[in-house]
Amino acid sequence: MNSADLGRRVGVPSTALFTDQYELTMVQAALKAGTADRHSVFEAFTRRLPEGRRYGVVAGTGRLLDAVENFHFDDEMLTFLRERNVVDGPTLAWLADFRFSGDIWGYPEGEVYFPGSPILRVEGSFAECVLLETVILSILNHDSSIAAAASRMSVAAGGRGLIEMGARRTHELSAVASARAAYIGGFDTTSDLAAGFRYNIPTVGTSAHAFTLLHDSERDAFRAQVDSLGRGTTLLVDTYDVAEAVRTAVEVAGTGLGAVRIDSGDLLLVAHRVRQQLDELGATGTKIVVTSDLDEYAIASLAAAPVNAYGVGTQLVTGSGQPTCSMVYKLVARAVSADPAEPLQPVAKKSLGAKSSMGGRKWAARRLDGYGVAEAEVIGTGPVPDGLADRQLLAELVRGGEVVAREPLDAARQRHIAARQGLPISAMQLSNGEPVIPTEYV
Repeated sequence: MNSADLGRRVGVPSTALFTDQYELTMVQAALKAGTADRHSVFEAFTRRLPEGRRYGVVAGTGRLLDAVENFHFDDEMLTFLRERNVVDGPTLAWLADFRFSGDIWGYPEGEVYFPGSPILRVEGSFAECVLLETVILSILNHDSSIAAAASRMSVAAGGRGLIEMGARRTHELSAVASARAAYIGGFDTTSDLAAGFRYNIPTVGTSAHAFTLLHDSERDAFRAQVDSLGRGTTLLVDTYDVAEAVRTAVEVAGTGLGAVRIDSGDLLLVAHRVRQQLDELGATGTKIVVTSDLDEYAIASLAAAPVNAYGVGTQLVTGSGQPTCSMVYKLVARAVSADPAEPLQPVAKKSLGAKSSMGGRKWAARRLDGYGVAEAEVIGTGPVPDGLADRQLLAELVRGGEVVAREPLDAARQRHIAARQGLPISAMQLSNGEPVIPTEYV
């Protein structure tokens, strides 16, 4: 398996300052109190799905493993912390030698999840586990939100092509992470070359309206593009008059023209007219790609249109209205010493209202009905019932500080397809609703 299959990790900078200051001040206080080495278990989970969503999608695991592996404090960072008086000398000395040495288990990337699902379990000393809180939540909340939006759009597309093209609508680094998450959720390609380079995602792209406007005529622009990229290219036909542009496109490229793209107007109406015109001109194999502020609902509304692919930008990279999954990272168990053999004591926040949580190191399994369809997310802290032993969801990701579960991005993509197919059919509905299966605690 080559590096392109797994994602290019060469030259990845330290992730140690992708954190909040209170993570470090907690370490300082725990070191002084003699509790920093206590064996501890943290879990990442969400108490609820974003409003109206019926399932969540785990994404970002591969990026998270890279972040953990590269979480170390270099001299420049330590100098920054010293000059700002963020932590004291003994803590700086501890941070200088820091490398995560614990264990991480989690839902495999691409798997679906529900309220309470222990998506990630981090185990080690209190100090080393608490340092990872912010970077873990940053990655999981962002990527899982994008993947969930992508999954819904994939369902709405019904097998038609999906192009991720949101790089210009978000932060440049978020754009790369979004393209990766969208690919897991069901998108086929991205316009972002950095995502293609780093994660080996197929890339596409031809021209914008500026290219047409550059030339003296639309015909000149089409001729230049076809001469450069071949007859299989995609020509943008809505700069001026769509019908005239389609006619010119076929005259220039011939009936073997690859595709035309429509980026404005009543897409349903225009797509039907363009399809009819292409067929009348003999370009029966020419595909139609539509763009223009699409989301899952707009895609679903075009199900009856003769469209072959959708390009989605803003709504995808912003989670289609749900830019975060509200995941939290909580201490759920700890011992009275650093000894891993020491009995763990369940601990949990007991706040009033919806912010309380369940203590104890958890397992999770998905119970199936008689038809092999998921019927419940079962979570517990004691022995796993016999009927669920082979349905457990947590997989080992890091052992003793070493990553043990890297995989090609396509594995996560295929896992998501399988996981989604294993849900009740109502999970595919785009209308608002409750989680498609309940969470049961045993």
